[in-house]
Order: sequence, then structure tokens, then C-alpha cells
Amino acid sequence: MIRVTIWNEYEHERNIPGIMAVYPEGIHGALKKNLDPEEDMIVRCSTLDDPEQGLSEEILADTDVLIWWSHARQDDVTDKTVERVIRHVHSGMGLIALHSAHFSRVFRRLMGTPCTLSWKHGDREKLFCVEPSHPIAKGIPACIELEDEELYGEPFSIPKPDDVVFMGWFEGGAVFRSGCTFTRGYGRIFYFQPGHEENRVYDHPDIRRIIVNSIRWAAPSVRLAAPPDNVELG
Repeated sequence: MIRVTIWNEYEHERNIPGIMAVYPEGIHGALKKNLDPEEDMIVRCSTLDDPEQGLSEEILADTDVLIWWSHARQDDVTDKTVERVIRHVHSGMGLIALHSAHFSRVFRRLMGTPCTLSWKHGDREKLFCVEPSHPIAKGIPACIELEDEELYGEPFSIPKPDDVVFMGWFEGGAVFRSGCTFTRGYGRIFYFQPGHEENRVYDHPDIRRIIVNSIRWAAPSVRLAAPPDNVELG
């Protein structure tokens, strides 16, 4: 079984009425509902306001793949939490960074770059599968049309990905590396652009399938015990 933890800062869905209507159970709740039918996965959720920011050593040690969604409270994630997550990624835990998680402290640290991009609210997107042989693309059509999605555009200041599986084209004229893979230590990372909080895009069957595929791809074949924090020698 693949042990999946969905982590969400859970800010917009509690405080903005329009987004509460779109995700009444939170983005994490919607993702969990879509993943629960998968027989090879055990799925749980945690949020930023949970004890130890929802990412304790015990939770991470019991997680094969961590899904991360964040936006408004990126800087509220503490140094201690960031270091803990990075240690587990390096030791083999998979990480799926969704949408605005490109600017999370964890993702920026793992990339070693600013991870900045251009953006604009409200646009039509065509998501092209440009690496159809990749496991994350299994069963995915050549093009997915999203009628209302937040525009993300190049330049996207990330290091060269291992693979670019999906490219986004927006009616407003932008293109974007919308689905990219990376490896850090023993851990596999997938960044996936669709998922603006004002649109329930995660219920789209092809988007759901991409996330399911990415979890199976990122699940570790080797999982080491995460090394302890640095200890000063006396």
C-alpha cells in the first residue's frame, strides 16, 4: 500500500466565501475524496494549523508520498518544518507540489532557485502531454482543455527538470512547463500547475488521473530512515 498524506494550508476555504462554496470540505478533502477509491493507497490529510504544522516526524515517517497545496501562508511554514520535510524527501519520500506550491518554502529549497513565474487570473488552458511514454502520462489524452484556470507563464525560474511531461498553453498567450519531474536524493518530485482555488479542477477526471499516476510514480522503491537533525559535537 502507498501511504499518502495530503497537506494543505487550509486558509482560503475557511475565510473566503466564494472559495468555501467551491471547496466546502477544503482542497485536501476534495483530493482525498478523489483518491480514496484507489485500492493501493491509504490517504490521510493534515493542515498548517494542526500540531507541528501537520508535518510531525511521526507523520512524515509514515508517509510514502506527500501532496502539498499552499498559497497565502507560504512563509508561515517554519524552518523546522521545512528541514524535516526535506530530510524525508532526500531519504525517499515522494513529493507532489500542486499549483501555487511552486512558491512554497519546501519546493524553493529543494529546487535551489526562486521558482518565480508570471501569472494572471482567469484564462482558458490547453494542457498538452508532451512525454506520453512517461508513467505519469499513462491513460492521459494528448490535450486536456480547462475552460477556467489561472494563467502561469514562462519564464519559470526552476532548474532543468528531469522530464517535462506536460506543457500548458493559455489563451492569453503564455506557455508554461506545467508538469515537471525532479529527483532529490532518493526522493522523486512532481510539480503540477493546474489547481487554482477558485475552480474545482481536481474533480476533472484527467487531472485526477494525473495525480493518481504521479503518486504511484513518486512512491519510493527505496525508503531510508531519515537522518536526524544536525547535532553539534562537544
